[in-house]
Amino acid sequence: MADQETFPCRICGGQKRKDDLVPAERIPASIVECITKEYPEWSPEGYICQADLDRFMIQYARDVVEQEKNSYVSLEGTINGNIRVEDHLPKNDNVEYEKTMTFGERVSDALAGFAGSWTFLLVFAGLLFLWVCLNSYILIARPFDPYPYILLNLVLSVLAAVQAPVIIMSQNRQEVRDRLHAERDFQVSIHTDAEIHRLHKKIDFLMTNQGQKILEIQNIQLELIEELLRKTS
Repeated sequence: MADQETFPCRICGGQKRKDDLVPAERIPASIVECITKEYPEWSPEGYICQADLDRFMIQYARDVVEQEKNSYVSLEGTINGNIRVEDHLPKNDNVEYEKTMTFGERVSDALAGFAGSWTFLLVFAGLLFLWVCLNSYILIARPFDPYPYILLNLVLSVLAAVQAPVIIMSQNRQEVRDRLHAERDFQVSIHTDAEIHRLHKKIDFLMTNQGQKILEIQNIQLELIEELLRKTS
């Protein structure tokens, strides 16, 4: 009878019925590659029994899982090796800059900060009022700076002449700090762009390679389940 006709399996060599055999030309290329590793003389002619085919499909699935595990370990090692923790920690440019400041620069910043405050304005107005009161009402007989207060004008001129360079020096250092902030923003932008590009490459790799291998493993699982159901039915 036709259904009792047997054919040899190219792997185990046993005589099997045609229902228990699969044509070699129907085997996926990925499984064929796994077979040729163990049987280099394999050719797309003849048949392979279902038991041997199941064994190679399981072996292929295990190899793929092992490769994926190794690739994830390698990927994690690459990321840990290329990205250091301190590269992602934010640095305060103000703190870094203040470490390099001299004593004179700190004093000029403090004077510029005091000169631009309400405290300075109130103290300055109080001193002017006291000066005028001393020379106009209290020391009427022998004022040290009588009206029109020439000495006061000289003091104010000297104060303005000294205060202007101090403020300019403080402004120059503020410009240096602004340039440091701009440079840091530029570096952060470049770093962010590189990270986004790296993430895109990883996602593309996962979608093209890992996705295809997962589909192959799922197809193998479905075929094994169908074979198991066929045997139990």
